[in-house]
Parts: sequence; C-alpha cells; structure tokens
Amino acid sequence: MTALQHVRPHAYYTVQLPRSDDFAFWRERARALIQCDIPPDKVAWVEPGGSGDLFAQPSSGGGMRLPEPPADAPPVRASKRYLSLAKNAALHSDPARFSVLYRLLWRLQANPRLMEDKADPDVRRVEELDKNVRRDSHKMHAFVRFRQVEEEGGAEHYVAWFEPEHHILRANAGFFLRRFASMRWSILTPQGTLHWDGETMREGPPAQKSDAPQGDPVEDLWRTYYASIFNPARLKVGAMLSEMPRKYWKNMPEAALIPDLIAGAQQRESEMVAAGERDDGVRPESLEAIGEAIEGCRKCPIGCLDNRAVMGEGPSDAALMIVGEQPGDHEDQEGRPFVGPAGQLLDVHLERAGIDRGRAYVTNAVKHFKFTIKASGRGKRRLHQSPTAKEIDTCRWWIEGERELVKPKLVLAMGASAARGMLGKTVSIAKIRGQAIPLEDGSELWVTAHPSYLLRLDGDARNRQAALFDADLAAVRERLAELEGQ
Repeated sequence: MTALQHVRPHAYYTVQLPRSDDFAFWRERARALIQCDIPPDKVAWVEPGGSGDLFAQPSSGGGMRLPEPPADAPPVRASKRYLSLAKNAALHSDPARFSVLYRLLWRLQANPRLMEDKADPDVRRVEELDKNVRRDSHKMHAFVRFRQVEEEGGAEHYVAWFEPEHHILRANAGFFLRRFASMRWSILTPQGTLHWDGETMREGPPAQKSDAPQGDPVEDLWRTYYASIFNPARLKVGAMLSEMPRKYWKNMPEAALIPDLIAGAQQRESEMVAAGERDDGVRPESLEAIGEAIEGCRKCPIGCLDNRAVMGEGPSDAALMIVGEQPGDHEDQEGRPFVGPAGQLLDVHLERAGIDRGRAYVTNAVKHFKFTIKASGRGKRRLHQSPTAKEIDTCRWWIEGERELVKPKLVLAMGASAARGMLGKTVSIAKIRGQAIPLEDGSELWVTAHPSYLLRLDGDARNRQAALFDADLAAVRERLAELEGQ
C-alpha cells in the first residue's frame, strides 16, 4: 500500500493547532499536506478552542488521521520572503490566517515567483498581516509599563499589564528578557502570561487587568523622567494617536501628563527638529527611512562631530549580516561601509573563505566616525577613536532596526564594539569566537576579530590571527549553508 492510498477523494481534513502562535507546527503540517497534494479548500485549520468549519466534520471525513507524504514526494518550495512574512502573519488574530498562508504556499508550488506579484490578493493580505503584527510588537516594546509589587521577605517583583491585538506575547519574550534580565518581572495579558525569576522563563494562563497593580511608589519618578524627555512633536495630535492610541493610555502613568506637556511646546519642537533629535517610540519601517533618520541623529557626541552618517548596504533580505565597529576616515568620506584598508582586507579574507560580500548586508554597530584632530607636519589629521560603551548602546537602536528589517539567518560581528552592539554587553572575543550564539529572533550570532586588528599586527602574530580569522569565516560559510538549506 502506498502512502497516499489513505488519502480519500473529496475528504476534508482538520488540523488542530496546539497553540494559536505555533508557526513551526503549522509549517510541518502544511508541508506534509502539500506533499500529499491536498488542496487548500480541503483543509480546515483550527486553533485551540475552535470548532473548525462546516465541512470538517467526522461525517465529511474531517475526523480522519492526516495523510503521510510518500517517500518520493517532491520538496515543498517556499521563498525566503514568504517564510519571513509567514512567521509574523501566523501571529495575527485573524482566524483565517493559517488558511491564507496554506493557500499561498500551495500556489507557490506552481508559481515560485508569486511573491514578487505585489498585486496578488493573497500576497497583499499576508503582507498586511505581517505589517499589523510588527506594529503590535512595536507597541508592546514601547508601551509596556512595569509596576513594583512588594513580596514577602522584601523581594522586588515588577508586574505589567498589556493588551496585545495579536498573538505576540511569546514571540516578544526575548526582547524583555534581554532588557530586564536582572529584574524579576511578569507580563500579564488576556492571552497568557510570562514570568521571569532571574533564571527561568515560565508561561502562565491568561490574566485579568485586576491581577496587575494599579500603581507604585516609582511612578512619580517615572512621570518626572517622562516630562523631561517628552517629545513635543506629539503636539501633532493625529500622529500622536497613530503611534500611541488612547487604548494604551490607561496603562501608562505618564499619559495624564500629556495635555500639560503639549501646551506651549511648539518652540521646543522646533529646537529639537533643528538639533536632529528623534522619537524613540517606533523605529522607521524601511532601511531607507533608517538611513535618513541616522543623518539627523544627535543622541550621542559622535553625531555632533564634523562627519556623515554611514548606513549599511547590501540586499535587504540577505541571509548574512556582517557588522563592523564604526566607520573610518575613508568610510566617512565615501558614505559607505568597509571601503578603507580594513574593508579591503576583509574582502580578501571573504573571497578566500568563499563568502560573496555582494550577497551580505554590511553595516556598523556605530553609524558615525569618531575621531580627534591632531596637528602634524602634513597638517591636521583625523585620528580614529574607539566609541564608548554608552555610545555603542545608544546606536543599538539603529542596528536592531536594520536587523529587524533584513532578518538575516546569521550575523557576523567583527570586533568588541560590534559584539556589544549585538548583545548589549561586553564580551571576550577569544572566549566566544567560533561558536553560534542564538538571538531572540531565531538568528545566530558569530563573533570574530575586526580586520583592523590584523592591520595593527606584524610577523608571526599577524599570521596567527589571520589564520584564526580565516577559520572563523570558514565556519560561518559552512553554517550559513546549513541554515539556507533548512
């Protein structure tokens, strides 16, 4: 008996998803169903608590065991763009999202370039689902407010209430873990809860708003801080409500201050615009917009020097992102990353390792050239200075925005500043080079030395470090091939 003999004609199949946000489970089942040639109109995708559709009843064959694909079934084709959109779209609250994703995946088998058709209704719908989920995640990052709760023994515990529109809670756990790793905290939502005790992340059942504290002694301090950093551009009420809808205000202690803060703020707004400051609430939604915003960034002293912003370059969907430390004099003059001596040396080693730089997205952890002026017999020279930890951390806003848009499978950080820019902490390159470090979005971080370090060495020392650098790049090439083949 073949594997397809139990695929009954005119049968309807029900797939019961264990979680509303379980993309991996859906992907596995969808791949098997397509390999069994089950069309979209014969499959019902049911979330926990759902009842399926009219046709997916036992009397119509919906209660049958799902078919198994034959051993010689062709592989399922899905473009990188489809998978990138689908991972977010699966988190949407639209009950039909899994059916839409399956229908689009089904159509991709006959038309592999379907995702390039911007007018296709299924493509447009998945793009819209992805956009809505990303926006909801941005709102969660910006508007979650923790309140302190006193526990027995005087232990500090911070609790936040949030009402997401979509199933984004688990997907954003890594964001809060990374930023509040030293705190004990809980995030409560109507969909579920997350609890971090300093060592272990735990999930819990849905909560009610009454389960969260309504205030704490720290809120007065927070309101004072918010008043001091309030962006008067929010005087534009339409834009303010677009980025910070009123439904979030009830959970934000600073919201009560807004009417007073916007009063007479026009002059301050003009001054801030002239100074090139930015609102850190929501990142620009395209690489081009990030590049434009970086030009006006004055959040750290480096941006106030006589220099230019250097944006990353390369494919916007690159599987490999290469992150350096900061632009040098050559990069500052040309406005492109890695065009100076360090970049030329990098090109040599990349070619030796079999890595095509043209297929990688290349950028820097710090976006402006930091230098000091030194007079010499040849006139004044700009000498490179290393960025401080605070300056690197300030620029993380931009590098995270780039990574979020490019969605690389693997990130190669070259140098200590680049590693800090990706991890938010200082690490020893010697201890972590040559190993994969998982990031919260599912990508991997690999760390190696910066090419400029090799340029500062001579003789045997340079040869040893060059060999280590080559070994790191070879490992990256092999791992990247594995990730792209998955």
